[in-house]
Parts: sequence; structure tokens; C-alpha cells
Amino acid sequence: MDIQTFLELCVGQWFSQRSSYQFDSQKAESHKSELTVEWLENTDSLVVSLCQEYHLDPHQAIGGHKVSWNSSLDYGKQKQIGTATMIVIPDESNPKAGKIIQSFQSQPSKQGNYSLGQDEALTLSLEKGDFCLEERVWFASPNLRLRTTLMKGKNGYSRTAFYSEIRRMPPEKAA
Repeated sequence: MDIQTFLELCVGQWFSQRSSYQFDSQKAESHKSELTVEWLENTDSLVVSLCQEYHLDPHQAIGGHKVSWNSSLDYGKQKQIGTATMIVIPDESNPKAGKIIQSFQSQPSKQGNYSLGQDEALTLSLEKGDFCLEERVWFASPNLRLRTTLMKGKNGYSRTAFYSEIRRMPPEKAA
């Protein structure tokens, strides 16, 4: 599988369940979300502006994703609604690896790296200030996506999460 195919498999509506654990406070949480993953062409104004911010040619990008979520947290906690964008720029000499640019809500965008392994799992690596984030994404089946994240801080703080995501299928039309 190539990176374009992998990213196209991610497009759609997903029901996501996340279990997370914060090592410093020994706090476990679970969350449920509705995710919408949209494909962005390399000509999309958001792709162009993020590439220009990092002095990269937008034509080298294969495109990217815009992810929107609507989360319902544990009982009694406030909902989280937001968006993130990820742009993918393959390495010319190794198309299974390359750069990513990620923009999260109103925070400054970050540049990182990706690699698509022989096991067809995508690994994303980003640094956010004093934190390093590694995310691994793979498909158990075309409609079941799994993800893990690990956030490490320079001060020893760490958080981990596991996601299982089920694609929402449109209802079949009556004949």
C-alpha cells in the first residue's frame, strides 16, 4: 500500500472510542467521538498556505486531511469540538516516508515526519514545544481503524492513548 491509498482509506465518518492514561497523575479516561475525515487536494487554499509557511512547494504535497470531531466525554464533563489538518509531503527518494505539517485548532502549526511500514501501519512523529508525540495508525479491516499515541515530555510527563474507530456506513437506499 502507498501513502495515497492509506490516506484515502481514512476518509469518511467514524465513531471513535479512546482510552487514555496520564502517567504523572495516574489518571485514566475514556472518550467517545464522532470524527469526519475529509480529503484536501494539494491545490486547496489551506494546503497551499501551510506549505508556504514552511517554504515547501505545495505541488510536492499529495494533499492531506481535515479532521473534525465532536466528543462526548465521561459523564458530567464538557463536550469537545474541534478540527485539525494534516498535510503530507512524500520524500522523493522514499515515497513511504516524508514530512507532515499539522495544524491543530488555533495553535501554531508543526512540522513532523511520517513513515508507512511494511506492516501497512502509518507512524507520525511531531514535536510540540517540550513534548514529543508519536502516533501509529493501522487498519484491522477497511472499516476498523486503530490508533495509539504516546506523548513524552522533557520533564518526564507522559500520556498514552488507544483508539478504536469504526467507519459509519450510510444507510442503504430502499429499492
